[in-house]
Amino acid sequence: MLEQLLIFTRGGLILWTCKEFGNALKGSPIDTLIQSCLLEERSGAASYNYDGPQGAAYTLKWTFHNDLGLVFVAVYQRILHLLYVDELLAMVKHEFSEIYDPKRTAYSDFDETFRQLRKEAEARAEELKKSKQMSKPLSNSKKQGQVQKSGFEGGSKKRSEGALANDGGDGDRRKGSKLANGHSNGHHVDIVESKVNGADNGIENMSSNAGAFDVNKLLKLRAKGGKKTDTIVSKGSKIEPKKKITKKNRVWNDSPPPEKLDFTDSMGENRNHIDVVAADHGESMMDKEEIFSSESEDEEDEGVEKDSRPETKKKGWFSSMFQSIAGKANLEKSDLEPALKALKDRLMTKNVAEEIAEKLCESVAASLEGKKLASFTRVSSTVQAAMEEALVRILTPRRSIDILRDVHAAKEQGKPYVVVFVGVNGVGKSTNLAKVAYWLLQHNVSVMMAACDTFRSGAVEQLRTHARRLQIPIFEKGYEKDPAVVAKEAIQEATRNGSDVVLVDTAGRMQDNEPLMRALSKLINLNNPDLVLFVGEALVGNDAVDQLSKFNQKLADLSATPSSRLIDGILLTKFDTIDDKVGAALSMVYISGAPVMFVGCGQSYTDLKKLNVKSIVRTLLK
Repeated sequence: MLEQLLIFTRGGLILWTCKEFGNALKGSPIDTLIQSCLLEERSGAASYNYDGPQGAAYTLKWTFHNDLGLVFVAVYQRILHLLYVDELLAMVKHEFSEIYDPKRTAYSDFDETFRQLRKEAEARAEELKKSKQMSKPLSNSKKQGQVQKSGFEGGSKKRSEGALANDGGDGDRRKGSKLANGHSNGHHVDIVESKVNGADNGIENMSSNAGAFDVNKLLKLRAKGGKKTDTIVSKGSKIEPKKKITKKNRVWNDSPPPEKLDFTDSMGENRNHIDVVAADHGESMMDKEEIFSSESEDEEDEGVEKDSRPETKKKGWFSSMFQSIAGKANLEKSDLEPALKALKDRLMTKNVAEEIAEKLCESVAASLEGKKLASFTRVSSTVQAAMEEALVRILTPRRSIDILRDVHAAKEQGKPYVVVFVGVNGVGKSTNLAKVAYWLLQHNVSVMMAACDTFRSGAVEQLRTHARRLQIPIFEKGYEKDPAVVAKEAIQEATRNGSDVVLVDTAGRMQDNEPLMRALSKLINLNNPDLVLFVGEALVGNDAVDQLSKFNQKLADLSATPSSRLIDGILLTKFDTIDDKVGAALSMVYISGAPVMFVGCGQSYTDLKKLNVKSIVRTLLK
């Protein structure tokens, strides 16, 4: 049975809830639905699964009345699989919209109406279930009869074909071949290669097809130019096979590593005292407000509306103009589909993942279906305005992450602020870590780097070069060390030296690399950093969804605590190389819910900036 049915406005005012269900919900499924689904433009989904405390597992379904601004949500136990929920929501939506008054806030008179609607929906679901049970055995017996009949027909047909095949022919002859019944005759067997109605000709035993030979295998053997006996002879020959040269696996623990890779003893007390090179690279772009020009926006909008107006081709100029002037009673899904298809194609050309573009269009359709179209308004412009609002909501961070504020808060508590940079291979983690360090230095924040990429050759040397140029200390223990332990010791060193921020560089790893993902999960669980930054390329399209979703999934699965630590923010690199293909930013934010905190746009230390949401949205839709 239902656990809860709720009716509330888009502003959050609860108008009516069912009083029959006495059981209180465990957790807060409605609030989670609003935060994780409705506000994140996932309202086009069919349902939402909520896992609450004490093993509670609910399924939530919903529908909208967009013209009145109402939301109808039903909650039930996930194990029940109720069939009548969709129909019940539709009936409740219809009946409640008849009595809805914006001035009213209480609808106690709707209780009896809902009771009748629920009984009607349950009765229909029961009738449908009985009709399916009645029709299922009938269809099975009918199907068995058809199979049995076809089996007899096929048997008689194959017997006649076998008789024709035994009349002889000029087919290939093989010694020692087997009949279709699996018994060897020791003599030549004529095989006709032709097929009648898709069945191989030949002698078959109708009692069993288990020993039937495969003509395709025989043809492949003949095409190779040799017999089975030949292969047997070749196997018995004394020709020695060529030895396959295989690369030896690298041994980590049995033998000591080369001296040049391990700097633990050689560094000693001087590992934090390195030669520095003074360099002034100017002001970081993070502190510069990017001016967004809105000139010629109206012209662009007019061009877009003219280009993406497929409904005029189907309905004609007069009907489209009449609809835009007089307005439409209520928008239907068929009215929205042409404009949404054009928008989906446009988003995909801007490097948005296909799955994300489709879900966005479904969400926009759910928010517009049933809404009244205003006068002098085209459907295409209405859809585009709704999509623009949706994109702004997605790209705008749900929670404020101010690193400078958090750094000062951690400093007051007497501990360093720890940032861990993670990501796949070759995206530019070390380079952009140095850019973040340069930006922090400009705000009088003391920074220390931790070289925890103990896997890639040259990683420590690269980070040491950045540290020398930026005149900041670096904590390193060489290669082939446990990165989790190196990070822990680096944080302890920063606490003793009074460093405000520790920037932890990690090895690049593919999202499917199980050992390296376990090492990353260990590093995060052991050190509990303040911020986990995923460094991703702006060049990727569909792969961005796979990377972020699998990183989060691995971190959640391998977490040692019930509250798993996931990606907190995104650093988007190589943004200066993509022109208008900015869709990776949208795909990453949509799939993870984490904001884009930094955007790398060049090779120098100053080439780091904030994400301009309005500029990204305008680029996606133009």
